[in-house]
Amino acid sequence: MSEGAEQKVYLKDTENVLKLNDSIYYNTWKDYLYNLLLHNYFFPDTAYKLIGFTKDNHIVYAVVQQSYVAITANTDLNQVKEFLTLNGFENNRNNDYINPELGIILEDLHDENVLTRNEVLYFIDTVFYLTEPFWIR
Repeated sequence: MSEGAEQKVYLKDTENVLKLNDSIYYNTWKDYLYNLLLHNYFFPDTAYKLIGFTKDNHIVYAVVQQSYVAITANTDLNQVKEFLTLNGFENNRNNDYINPELGIILEDLHDENVLTRNEVLYFIDTVFYLTEPFWIR
């Protein structure tokens, strides 16, 4: 279906996509797995299911399954900002956010990574990072 800097997306069936992610945005695979857990916690309606790992051209990819979201409208990034602000996140630049209380950074929330279906936002491609305050709590 598509390909971004960090992953390749394939339509599995009418209800699911498969994503191959090489964890390029993360220092370690552990950080990528934390990202999956945080995404699933905050956005359970588009939760990732880790299927396993594969290797292609000497590159290791995580294989995850996610629900397919059919859009009904273009995403208004002001609505994304409002939603995240109401949930304790602050917009720190462009489409990136931070929750200083939780110690969580949430990035890459442009209109291709947050979709709108029936006036509901669906976060399908998030990039979470943990900061020092997260580990102190």
